[in-house]
Amino acid sequence: MVPAPTPAVNSALPGELCYNALWKGEQRDMADFRDILLILIGVVLAIDVHECAHAWSADKLGDPTARLLGRVTLNPVKHLDPLGTVMIVMSSLSGFGIGWGKPTPVNPYRLKYGPRTGMALVSVAGPLSNLLTAFVLMLPYRIFGRAVPPALLTILATWAFVNVILTVFNLIPLPPLDGFSVLMGILTSIRSPAVQRVTRALSQIEAYGPMVLLAVLAVGWVTGRSLLGAIMGQPVDLLWKLIAGW
Repeated sequence: MVPAPTPAVNSALPGELCYNALWKGEQRDMADFRDILLILIGVVLAIDVHECAHAWSADKLGDPTARLLGRVTLNPVKHLDPLGTVMIVMSSLSGFGIGWGKPTPVNPYRLKYGPRTGMALVSVAGPLSNLLTAFVLMLPYRIFGRAVPPALLTILATWAFVNVILTVFNLIPLPPLDGFSVLMGILTSIRSPAVQRVTRALSQIEAYGPMVLLAVLAVGWVTGRSLLGAIMGQPVDLLWKLIAGW
């Protein structure tokens, strides 16, 4: 879930305004066309990089399924899910971007290091790719500071922040998010009877993960108090300060 940005309208650094609008909800009005377009492009690019990283890492770990299907590419057409894309467009009209990409096909039994550990490595590649993208997008500001044109900095900061949000969101240990696969990979490597019992219990509830995730989103929509914001707030703030420096 990615809140839409508010354009810079005063003498403050544009990236600071983007940051405050995106995460802290300051200076936000109904998203106008420019806001919607900016956030849409950011989400599409972030999903594109994310899914490509899954496909690339799976291929490197021994499963060519995604590569043979043409998924090791930055062509967004290969990664966008039709319904997920419609959700991004429709939800952005109210100032948010919610959507998803086409799941990357992976045969876990062809991966090195076993299915659980292999899937953990493939899963973590997605969030890491978004984190790296955010770092690269903010390099001009880290190098040149306020010499970067304000309009360009607003775009770069918005897209970078979208990638930071996607990084943290996907590392939440709830299925079907990447964080759950990473958690299961770690747990299966621990040879403790108690841990193995926890692993088996988590495996049994894996199928219900999407419903839990939707319930978390629904609570935010109904009450106006985002559970995701409470969960993600501090990690996002920390990563953003490390990457952007503000």
